[in-house]
Order: sequence, then structure tokens, then C-alpha cells
Amino acid sequence: MRTDVFDFDLPAERIALRPAIPRDSARMLVVQGDGVLRDRHISDLPHWLEPGDQLVVNDTRVIPAQLKGRRIGRETEPKIEATLIKRLDGSHWQALVKPAKKLAVGDRIRFGNEGKVCLLGHLDAEVAAKGEEGEVTLAFAFHGPALDQAIAELGVTPLPPYIASKRAPDEQDAADYQTMFAANEGAVAAPTAGLHFTPALEAALRARGIEINRLTLHVGAGTFLPVKAEDIAEHRMHAEWGTVSAETARKLNEARAAGGRIVAVGTTSLRLLESAARDDGTIQPFSGETAIFITPGYRFRAVDIMLTNFHLPRSTLFMLVSAFSGLDSMKHAYAHAIANGYRFYSYGDACLLFRAHEPNSID
Repeated sequence: MRTDVFDFDLPAERIALRPAIPRDSARMLVVQGDGVLRDRHISDLPHWLEPGDQLVVNDTRVIPAQLKGRRIGRETEPKIEATLIKRLDGSHWQALVKPAKKLAVGDRIRFGNEGKVCLLGHLDAEVAAKGEEGEVTLAFAFHGPALDQAIAELGVTPLPPYIASKRAPDEQDAADYQTMFAANEGAVAAPTAGLHFTPALEAALRARGIEINRLTLHVGAGTFLPVKAEDIAEHRMHAEWGTVSAETARKLNEARAAGGRIVAVGTTSLRLLESAARDDGTIQPFSGETAIFITPGYRFRAVDIMLTNFHLPRSTLFMLVSAFSGLDSMKHAYAHAIANGYRFYSYGDACLLFRAHEPNSID
């Protein structure tokens, strides 16, 4: 399919720069399998699910993965900005850098403020390899826990580019850009559908007989990259590491066998569940990388319902929701959301999507 099929116009004022307060006061557009749209709020979520349904959340934790520094060791010392996207081993990270043209293999970058006391104020890394589209491999001077501490001291929260281009990250983002489930460090982008949850919402879900299950998918910065190929078949997905425990797989399989539905909180949870599912829908324990690319025509095996935010035009995530609920249905839903003042992207509102082929009469 052509990439431009997934394009739409979004007014800049629809991009949310801060989350709703409280988090579960955000709006929620319900998109039923028959294409019917209903305007609700996240706090209404328990009423749209049934006892026995199983929510699946991503418990990854965002690290302060954005580092600023300068190239050293040559006559000029241009400023360099790096976003860590994938840990390779104890001292090596894959990163997106800009301006990449200022760097060559063997160059040294010094990150941090040399006026700070901790860690002597800076962290050095050598460019070990260069790839495409600004990707490099950085070999850091620190290793293991010492490197983790240095990144925590010198890095900042890597806000999505559509927010960072409008304002600088601040201390509030360090809290706002983590879900209440965040536990396992490794993501450089938040699983944003999970940002809407509060203890009160969790309690209401459990009171209705809806369980919350956890998995981990460390979201990479590749989630923000636009699809540049004219045909979506030519797009290369970035691999992300995830794990589904044997206990989570068992609970989900038992619930589905008893008639419960699997509700993915976010595209990250959905992608990992589908990666872990057999053809018959049985979910297996999983540990490893996935680069699954879900587009219209994909046969879903594991997930019945999805809660997700509103996504970028021409993005892999808008392609995924179009596969889940139908392209025409999602274009109609997004047009409704734009016309009715819904807030888009990471800090924005959400939509609750039912599989296109599944009728749903809940109101």
C-alpha cells in the first residue's frame, strides 16, 4: 500500500504539550466495531469492559536518554545531541545523533556540563560505527552501573520531537512522561496509553473484575520516525526488546479460554502480544527482540480491544490502528477527533478501539 493513504491534516493546536490533570480525566473516543463513535473519558473505561477481561500494560521505564555535548579532539568542537535508542552491551549504545554529518568513526564526544561535580562533570564516548539516518554506535568510557549512573546524572527525558520542538523538557516531564506501572528501565519513549492510568482507575477496573497484567517492551526512538518510503512494504522497523513472562502468558490464556477478552494498553503491548502469539491465538512466553510491522491485512491473533493515543499521520502506529479497526473507520474517527477538539500524541487523549469484525453493543 502507498504511504500517502495514511496521511491526514492535523492542526498544530491539536498537539498536546502537557498531560491532562488528573490523568484519567483525559477524553476517550470509543470506536466500535461497526464504526460508531462515542465521546467519553478515560475514567469511563471500566464501563466499556466486562468482568473477566484482561488488561495488559507495558511496565517499561523511560531512562533520561537524551545527552548533549560536543565533539572534541579536532580544531572545531561542534555541539552534538544524542538520543540513546538501544543498549548493545555494558558500554555500547546505539544512538541517533544530530548533526550526524559532523561525526566520523573514531571521533570523541564529551557529554555533560563540565561545571558539575558528579562524575567530574562529563561523560566521554567514541563513535565506534556509523549507520543510516543519523544512527551511530557509541562506545562510552564508563561501563555497567557506572555508565547507568552517568546517564542518569547527565541525561534528560527525551520528549517526542513534536513536543520538544515547541518547548524544552523540564522537571515536570520527568514525572509526567512515566506511567504508574514503570518498573523496568530501558525505554527511550513512554508507552503513552499507560500515561492515562491512576490508582483510582486501577481500583475501579479491579472492582469490576478486570485484571491488569504486565509485560515489558523497551520502546525505542524509532517509534517517532516517519515512514519515508512511498510504499509501506519498503519501510524498515527498528527492533525493540521485550519479554512476556510465563505467568502472564498463563493468565491471559486461561482468561481467554474462559471467555475473557485481551485488552492491550497501547500499541507497544499489542505488538509484543502479537509477537508472542501462536496462529491459534495462544500466547507463549517471550524474551527477545521484535520488529513486527502491523499494517492493513494483518490477521490479529492475541488482542481483542486496544486503548491507544492518537498518532502521527503516515506513521507505523496509525497504520497499526488502521489494521485493527479499519482504515476508513480510523480516518473517520480522527476527523471526528480533530473537529471536536481532542488532544493528540503522547500527552494527548485516547481512543478505545474494538476489532473491526467484532460487533459491540456496550454503551
